[in-house]
Amino acid sequence: QVQLVESGGGLVQAGQSLTLSCGASGFTIQSWNIGWFRQAPGKAREGVAYIKSDDGSTYYGNSVKGRFTISKNNAKNTVYLQMNSLKPEDTAVYYCARIYYDATYLPNPNEYDLWGQGTQVTVSS
Repeated sequence: QVQLVESGGGLVQAGQSLTLSCGASGFTIQSWNIGWFRQAPGKAREGVAYIKSDDGSTYYGNSVKGRFTISKNNAKNTVYLQMNSLKPEDTAVYYCARIYYDATYLPNPNEYDLWGQGTQVTVSS
């Protein structure tokens, strides 16, 4: 079954860190680029980070640059999102998604063809 499954969400205090995982099955992340998005209640889905499959280049949304790091482990077919210095405004459901096109920018949500179910991240002040 072709799917993405996110995990690692939870409740943390402001300033703390959290690492999310995005496990892929039914396809290999060595051939697909992966992005992370988030969506807070009443807000549009926001691109957070993106990693290219070929050279590992990474791209970030302005609101998370310098705090979040996207990485991947091809052997585990998993992509990670390390989130440091978390703020209450980072509270959202976080999703990972795949895109075949080798974008050299942070792709828009409508460019992705497969999404995970999401994991909730809540940052208390």
